[in-house]
Amino acid sequence: MNDEVTQYINKTTPWQAAVCERLRTMVHETVPGIEERLQYGKPHFLHEGEHAAVIAVARNKVSFMVFNATDIPAVKGFLRAMGGGERKCADIQEGQEVDFDALADILRRTTSPAPVT
Repeated sequence: MNDEVTQYINKTTPWQAAVCERLRTMVHETVPGIEERLQYGKPHFLHEGEHAAVIAVARNKVSFMVFNATDIPAVKGFLRAMGGGERKCADIQEGQEVDFDALADILRRTTSPAPVT
């Protein structure tokens, strides 16, 4: 675990810190060997040298974004497309129930190698 990422999380409100720690743990359990670092002022997770996910804290939410998600459909109220759809983002607000298993599944799908055809 990266100390700068820990410091970033520790500077957030208690509910945001709890969500960030759950997301961080989920990322590490879902993608063994994933690297984390503070980049552009936010915790970024890299898989095989490529951006896989990022956590961003704003005043009233925690956002969890995955990369390489073109094939992942947006889900109204849960997962929104960003950019040209190659990134997907879940916005989490205080008191909201979070489907960490669904987020882990999305991360797993976006970091798995493409099937050989």
